[in-house]
Formats: sequence, structure tokens, C-alpha cells
Amino acid sequence: MANRFAGAEKGVTAAAFGAVAVTPSDSADLAEDVRALTIGTAGTVRYVSSDGVTYATAELPIGTYPMFARRILATGTTAGKITGWI
Repeated sequence: MANRFAGAEKGVTAAAFGAVAVTPSDSADLAEDVRALTIGTAGTVRYVSSDGVTYATAELPIGTYPMFARRILATGTTAGKITGWI
């Protein structure tokens, strides 16, 4: 069967191509940059963007948030049950 999405761009609003469980780390990048996070436990997220800039969110409720990230930092992240969307 043909893959209709083979040429699709991976924009923030596009459908996900995959998902990974995220374990925050101050030293290890994710296996692949993600373009959105779902958090299952409310809290803050501190992350390094795909272009190397570090950001910190305010307290976030449970939900899904578009953000290009290469690393989710342990220091400053209080949110839990994090899934990264590729």
C-alpha cells in the first residue's frame, strides 16, 4: 500500500509520525527531536529547543503542547508522565 504521508512536512500542526516516552535528563538529548509534548501530570517543563536555546514554561495543566525540543531537562521540570511526539 502506498504511503500518502511520505512527502508530508513535519510541522507542529501535522499529525505525529511517532511517539517516545520522555525521561528528563540534564545531560542526554532525546533519541530524536520532538515537536510536541503531552504531559500526564501537571507541572513545569524546562527544555532545550532544537536550535539549542533553553526555555522554561510556567505551570502547565495536563495536556499536549507544541514545542520543538531536543532535550527535556530534569532540573526545572516538575511535570510527569511525559510523551514526546515526533
